[in-house]
Amino acid sequence: MDGVVGMVLAAGLGTRLRPLTDLLPKPAVPVAGLPLVQLAFGRLRAAGVRRVVVNAHHLAAEMERVAAEAARAVGLALSVSREPVIAGTGGALREARPFLAGAEAIVLWNGDILFDVDLAAIVAAHRESRALATLVLAPMPQGATYATVDVDPGMAVRRIAGLGPGGDALVPLHFTGVHVLSPALLDHVPPSPFACDVNRSVYPPLLAAGQVRAVVATGYWNDLGTPERYLQANLDLLSGGAPASLPGADPFAGIHPGPARVFVSAEAMVDPGARLVGPVLVGPGAVVEAGGVVGPDVVLGAGCRVGRGAVVERAVVWPRTVIDPGEKLSRTVAAGRLRVRAGS
Repeated sequence: MDGVVGMVLAAGLGTRLRPLTDLLPKPAVPVAGLPLVQLAFGRLRAAGVRRVVVNAHHLAAEMERVAAEAARAVGLALSVSREPVIAGTGGALREARPFLAGAEAIVLWNGDILFDVDLAAIVAAHRESRALATLVLAPMPQGATYATVDVDPGMAVRRIAGLGPGGDALVPLHFTGVHVLSPALLDHVPPSPFACDVNRSVYPPLLAAGQVRAVVATGYWNDLGTPERYLQANLDLLSGGAPASLPGADPFAGIHPGPARVFVSAEAMVDPGARLVGPVLVGPGAVVEAGGVVGPDVVLGAGCRVGRGAVVERAVVWPRTVIDPGEKLSRTVAAGRLRVRAGS
């Protein structure tokens, strides 16, 4: 995919995931031991992308640090577009335009999603259609209340969140957070206001002429917007329900699973008197003391410690977090001294 540049949106405040996002930007949170942005980079790299842009605002220095490490691990050249004020999706494209120069196509990826999608096929379909933008859609998740994207039988987008010309026989679908753009689309992003949403301000005027099209993808998708969904994404990777083998972004690389998907890093220390109940992932440098019970459905981050007699189940423990002796965690994200409930 020579000439295709990726852009991962990473500037947002992540308010629905607070207080975890008071510690890290949402695209930097660990998912099965790797930053979420690294999993996005791996998906882009698997499709042949070699150059990527990340925008940064909330905890910008930390976002830049994590993105730089992730890009090195995956083998991508990285540029960072710094936003003193959050610019929205359209504004982010406008502000990042110098870093997108020379692109034949742009894959725009929301930084808070975990998505199994064949990007190479979608880019090929976008090029063939000659559209200004191609939105990657999916059937509406059961029980979800996302605003719809309505498409006609020929897969032209006719309405986005109620905006657009509409038409007959439209099918309502769910926007996954991935777009493929032609560089000419950037000419339609207004210079002001600074904050500009592409779905509400840029695309609607283009719909009547059929310049925004859609493809439907059916692979695994999760928006990690809440503690519950964040925990579920971790557990889906752990159980094998979400694909994990990506270039430079495989949480289980080099770890041979034991029975019941028990993954223990060679650099971890598990006392013989502790018990692991799969599926579970014990990251490098993690320690599980005697009498500790970890699992099922637990990700222990690098360098964390589970104290003597502690019980941890259905939980994500962030790197370098200490679970006190005798502490009991269930349906929880533990990050430092934070304990964030993730389900009932």
